[in-house]
Amino acid sequence: MPYVDGFVLAVSKDKIDAYKALAAKACDVWMEHGALDYVECVGDDVPYGELTSFPRAVMATENEVVVFSWVVYRDREARDAIMKKVMDDPRLKGGEMPFDGKRMIFGGFNTLLQARAPA
Repeated sequence: MPYVDGFVLAVSKDKIDAYKALAAKACDVWMEHGALDYVECVGDDVPYGELTSFPRAVMATENEVVVFSWVVYRDREARDAIMKKVMDDPRLKGGEMPFDGKRMIFGGFNTLLQARAPA
C-alpha cells in the first residue's frame, strides 16, 4: 500500500498567489524525484470548531486560509529516499516562505484503505 505525507498549514489570504507559486515549484521537485501524486488544497468549507478543527490546529486567523496537502509514494522506503532528495534540492532553498512553518502540521502515514473510482 502507498505511503503518504500529509500537511496542514495556514496561509495569509494576501499570500495565496505566492503560496501557489511555491506549491507549483515543490510539486515539480517532488514529482521529478519520484513521488506518485502531489495535491494542494485551499480551504473552502473549513469551519472553526468549538473544540477541534483544521483552523484551530494551525491557529489560523481571520486573515488566513487553511491549506491541506499530501504527497503519495510507493512505500515508506521510497518516501525516505525521495524526501532526502527533495530536502537537498536547491530549487527549494532560500527565499521567503509565504506561511509560518512553525504552525504547520505534518506527518507520514501508512495507507489503511484506498479506493479509486474508474477513470
